Amino acid sequence: MSDTFFCKRKKVSDTFFCKKKGVIRAMDINLKGKRALITGASSGLGESIAKKFGAAGAKIGLNFHSHPDAAEKIASEIKTLGADVITIQADVSDSGQVKNMVDTFVRKWGGVDILVNNAGIDGKHSLIYESDISEWEKVIKINLFGPFYCAREVLQHMINQKKGVILNMTSVHEIIPWSGYSGYAAAKAGLSMLTKTMAQELGSSGIRVLSLAPGAIQTDINKSVWDNPSTLKDLLNKISLGRMGQPDEIADVATFLVSDLASYITGSTIFADGAMIDYSNFTHGG
Repeated sequence: MSDTFFCKRKKVSDTFFCKKKGVIRAMDINLKGKRALITGASSGLGESIAKKFGAAGAKIGLNFHSHPDAAEKIASEIKTLGADVITIQADVSDSGQVKNMVDTFVRKWGGVDILVNNAGIDGKHSLIYESDISEWEKVIKINLFGPFYCAREVLQHMINQKKGVILNMTSVHEIIPWSGYSGYAAAKAGLSMLTKTMAQELGSSGIRVLSLAPGAIQTDINKSVWDNPSTLKDLLNKISLGRMGQPDEIADVATFLVSDLASYITGSTIFADGAMIDYSNFTHGG
């Protein structure tokens, strides 16, 4: 049988689809011309996602809350990749600020194709009966109300376009309880169901909504855990792959999920966690 490849170029994409012996092979993730708003993008996972999207050709709206210098530094790095980027300050837990952020983004780029709801906090460790109500509410406002506010605003534009992708960053704690962090776990579980409901509502409008749930990723936010040999050992026992994930690994998955290569994925949570949700502590029995 011949090894000849039959390739054709998709419209509005530089991706080639090559057929060999009945197998379709897709190459390259291309976000060229896509307009992507990423919240909480001045550090950690948001920073990595913004850089990956920029490298793939997207126009970036880099949202930050309180570190303008860090945001501008990241924006400069993205520009060196040949991508267009603007920085926008906003507190996602404030619906008025979210509206202003989206309006600023749309005035710049003329619309919005991708929203990544990444901004979030885990809050202070506290058992429920000891918790401070205002602190608990703050976690819910940022992690659940924030994505709702952002989605509601961008959908005013996506609906008219009849296309768009909303990617919600949840966590393994959308299904794994986390003692002392009830607000965080509740918000992430709620965001998972919000994702499914939005996907159900918006499918006929050509808009995809999905969640990406990282596990233990090595970022500055959890340095106190991975920088301590004893707590790191305990953490690694919870991960089947026996290591923490890296921000670029999550950013790679995010880039795929918002691209046309994932055009039939919606309403789902994709876990990128080294199989933490497999409860690796039970590897040798209960």
